[in-house]
Amino acid sequence: MSSHWGTKLSFSIFGESHGAGIGVVLEGIPAGERLDFDELGRFLLRRSPGRSSLSTSRVEGDEPEFLSGVKDGVTTGTPISALIRNRDTRSSDYAVHLDVPRPGHADYSAQLRYGGHQDVRGGGHFSGRLTAPLCVAGGIAKQVLSRRGVTVGAHILSISGIYDRSFSEHGLSLDELSGPGKKSFPVLDDSIGLEMVSAIESAREDGDSVGGRIECVALGVPGGLGEPMFGGVENVISSLVFGIPGVRGIEFGYGIGAADLRGSEHNDGFELAENGSVRTATNRHGGVLGGITTGMPIVVKVGMKPTPSIAKLQRSVSLDRQEEVELSVKGRHDPCIVPRAVPVVESAVALALLDLMLLG
Repeated sequence: MSSHWGTKLSFSIFGESHGAGIGVVLEGIPAGERLDFDELGRFLLRRSPGRSSLSTSRVEGDEPEFLSGVKDGVTTGTPISALIRNRDTRSSDYAVHLDVPRPGHADYSAQLRYGGHQDVRGGGHFSGRLTAPLCVAGGIAKQVLSRRGVTVGAHILSISGIYDRSFSEHGLSLDELSGPGKKSFPVLDDSIGLEMVSAIESAREDGDSVGGRIECVALGVPGGLGEPMFGGVENVISSLVFGIPGVRGIEFGYGIGAADLRGSEHNDGFELAENGSVRTATNRHGGVLGGITTGMPIVVKVGMKPTPSIAKLQRSVSLDRQEEVELSVKGRHDPCIVPRAVPVVESAVALALLDLMLLG
């Protein structure tokens, strides 16, 4: 099972949703980086379950126990290992899914790959629970990046077809970028956020779920990072983002929308800034051309599918009895995974950019 990522910066994710614990081993963080554990705790809290009526009622503290790589709050340059213990599990809810796979989940594909030896409890290693250690690594990466002048932030762009406004294309400030992360529901326009909340609640009452989109921006990324063809910045970021359970698509800048434009409408003209540097007058390219950063903000948009675990009756099969059955998924699940996925997308983008910066 491939749960390892990275080149200069690399990490491995381990554990299962209902196992004893989950964690990460992170390598490549330079020695001498002081970590703010209070800041890291606040970041992890944004992803933690059980904090809102809009999320699963499973309550986990998600407090990482650092086993190596950090001494007196400062990185040593050796592998950083962090363990998060699972404490609030109800594994009996999942026993049936070795026989009756849940539509939209990895139950059946995992059965084909691992022949029944996979851990189905809470989704096992396929669970969104594994994004907690990803956020430990990402939270550390964000702190290291900030000391190098790079800030990564994100917000909910849409839920169930209800759209928040996008980050400002010109003159995006650090306050605007970091603002959503300080809210319990991370949007730019709180009135739109209330409409999204209503849509999520409506889906929950129907025994259903909704999906949405996340917009993530990185400010201060220097130009010249990345390589053409298969080492491009989009390639590197995408390889991490698609490791997040529930991701169905990713776009950079105008993304797929560029297919409907003329070249004259999509091209970003170059101009000189007041300090004499070259920049583009617009940022439809999302900060990357030819796989290499231009010095403009990196703009990433990620599409998340509706939570597949729903109470509505769905069609499935009994693998043992070889017959079609109906299934209503039990257990504790988010009616929308998008709000808690915002810091996860930030983590993926931050880790990818730090790897690229360390490569030089």
